[in-house]
Amino acid sequence: MTVASEAVITATKDIIRANGIKRVFGKGTGAVTVLDGVDIQLPAGRLVAFKGRSGSGKTTLINLLSALDRPTEGSIQFDGRDLTAMSNKSRDAVRRKEMGLIFQSFALIPLMSAYENVEFVLRIAGVPASERKDAAIQALDHVGLKPRMHHRPFEMSGGEQQRTAIARAIAHKPKLILADEPTAELDSRTGLHIIKVFRDLVEQSGITIALTTHDPAIMEIVDQVYELEDGQIVSHN
Repeated sequence: MTVASEAVITATKDIIRANGIKRVFGKGTGAVTVLDGVDIQLPAGRLVAFKGRSGSGKTTLINLLSALDRPTEGSIQFDGRDLTAMSNKSRDAVRRKEMGLIFQSFALIPLMSAYENVEFVLRIAGVPASERKDAAIQALDHVGLKPRMHHRPFEMSGGEQQRTAIARAIAHKPKLILADEPTAELDSRTGLHIIKVFRDLVEQSGITIALTTHDPAIMEIVDQVYELEDGQIVSHN
């Protein structure tokens, strides 16, 4: 193996590399530093948790890693490409086609069925019409919701709604899923089930999943934990 090929392999081991990330909101005397000098490495095919108190910077970090926001300083590499150097259009394309996002509020379209919610996101991702039906059904089946795919959100439990959100996030086969407090609106038993769904996705599909959480039980299931405090990484194991 040549030195050049070794370098390529090394560069692609981490799906995300964030270096020296700083995020400041506001200017002058009103400026607030939410993240300050954060370094993150997310290896491909791992389940990673960001933990910390409210206000520690977890959600801001997820927004930066998912290209929903830009850092004030620092760089974020996604699959070997510099997100921070991309145009807004290019960043949007990467997020739509190569990432999946999951939120604590589920963020489902209320008048659409589970199937329609998943299929709609496949349209946005540019998946051909001939492939969307099978991809949507396969994703819902993966999270155990195929029998409920024609139900709308108000006809489903909180756990079923979150599993629909997971199906929506994985249907286009992204390289990375980012989830912000995905179990916060669920009881502990249902939340643990959702994390086990994540665990299965990582092991079976090789997707990298990074999530924010307050739940100590989740720390026993994930591969890596980053702890944030006052906008900085204070531990990593």
